[in-house]
Amino acid sequence: MEDAEAVVPGRPWRLGPRATRVFDLVFAAALVLPAFPLVVLIGTTVEPLAFSLLQTVPLFWRRGHPVAVFAFVAGASVLQAATYDMPTWGQVGFPAALYALARFGSARAGWVGLFVGLCGAATASWVWTSAQFAQYPPGLEYIDYDLGLDDLSPYFFSIAAIVLAAWALGTQGRIRRAYEASLVERGRRLAVEAEQRAVLAAAQERTRIAREMHDVVAHGLSVVIVQADGARYAAEKDPAVAVRTLETVAAVGRDALTEMRRLLGLLRGSDDPALAPQPGLTDLPSLVTEHDRVELDLPDPLPEVPDGVALTVFRLVQESLTNVRKHAGPSARATVGLRSAAGALEVEVVDDGHGAAAAGTSGLGLLGMRERVEVHDGTLDVGPAPGGGWAVRARIPT
Repeated sequence: MEDAEAVVPGRPWRLGPRATRVFDLVFAAALVLPAFPLVVLIGTTVEPLAFSLLQTVPLFWRRGHPVAVFAFVAGASVLQAATYDMPTWGQVGFPAALYALARFGSARAGWVGLFVGLCGAATASWVWTSAQFAQYPPGLEYIDYDLGLDDLSPYFFSIAAIVLAAWALGTQGRIRRAYEASLVERGRRLAVEAEQRAVLAAAQERTRIAREMHDVVAHGLSVVIVQADGARYAAEKDPAVAVRTLETVAAVGRDALTEMRRLLGLLRGSDDPALAPQPGLTDLPSLVTEHDRVELDLPDPLPEVPDGVALTVFRLVQESLTNVRKHAGPSARATVGLRSAAGALEVEVVDDGHGAAAAGTSGLGLLGMRERVEVHDGTLDVGPAPGGGWAVRARIPT
C-alpha cells in the first residue's frame, strides 16, 4: 500500500472554510466602506453613495451565488448609466463580480459576463464622454462638437482592459481548480487500481503456492507410500533391500519437508536466504531416482531457459510421474524426454500402463499442469498413447 499511496498527489494549499469566509468578508468590506468617506470628501449628492452600495454590498455573497451577484451588480450599473452620468466608487464592484462569475460559475456564464462587460464598457465610454462635453459653457465654438472614436477610445479600451483582466483571472482560477481536482481524482483512481492489482497479485500468488503445495505433497507422499510398501514386502526376503528403500523414503521425506518449509516461508513473507531455491532442469534426475522403472532422456548440455520455464518443466514431470505411480499400475514403465527445438522446450512423459483407465487423473493435478504451461503461452496435450498407456506432452516457448 505504500506504493499505492505514493501516487496520490498532495492537495494544493488552500484556505479552510472559516478562513475563506473571513477573507470574503474582509474583501467585500474593503470595497464597500470607502464609498462613505469618498462621498463626504467629494461633497456630492447621495446618489453616488446609493449606487456604490448597490454595486458593492452584493459582493459578500459572490462565492456562493456568482450568477445572481453578477446580475444584480450589472443591473445596478445599467441603472446608474441611465440616471447618473458620472463614474462612482461602486464601479469597482463590476470587475469583482465578473471575476467571481468566471471563477465560481460555469464557462458559459463567464462568456456571457464578458460580453455584458464589453457592452458596459462601450456604454460607459459614451455616457461619461458625452457628460464631459455637455459641461462646457454654452456659446463656445465646440458646443456642437461630434464625438468620434478618438474621444471614445481611451475610455473604452481602459474599461475593456479591466473587464478582460477580471474575466481572464477568474477563468484561469476556475480552470486551475478543475485541473487540480482532476489530478486528485486521478491519483485516487490510481491508488484504488494499485490496491486492486495488489489484491489480484496476492490471489495469483496464493493460487501458485497452492499448486506448488499440491505437487510437493502429492509427489512426496506417493513416493513414500510406494517405497514403504516395497520395503515391507522386501523385508521378508532381503533386509538389505528394505534398508535401502527406507533410506529413499527418508530422503524423499526430507526433500518434501524442505520444499514445504520454503513454501510456508513464502506465505509468511520470509526473506530467509537459507530457503531452498526453486527446482529446475538440473533436478530432473532426482525425480527418476525416486521412481523405479523410469527412463530419462535429457539433452547434453541442458538448454538454458528462464527459471519460470525450468520450474514448470520440473513440476510437469513430477506430477506426471506421480500420476503414473498412482494410476498406471504397479508394473508400468515410463519414459521422460526433453528436447529443445525451434525456440521452444518440448517435454514428454509416456507410460505403458492402463492408458485410458487413467482418465481419473484430470483433477487438480492436470489443471495445475495446464495452468503452468499456459502461463508461458505453451500447449499441453494429455491423453492415451499409441499402443496403450498414457502420454503427457507439453511445448513451452523459451
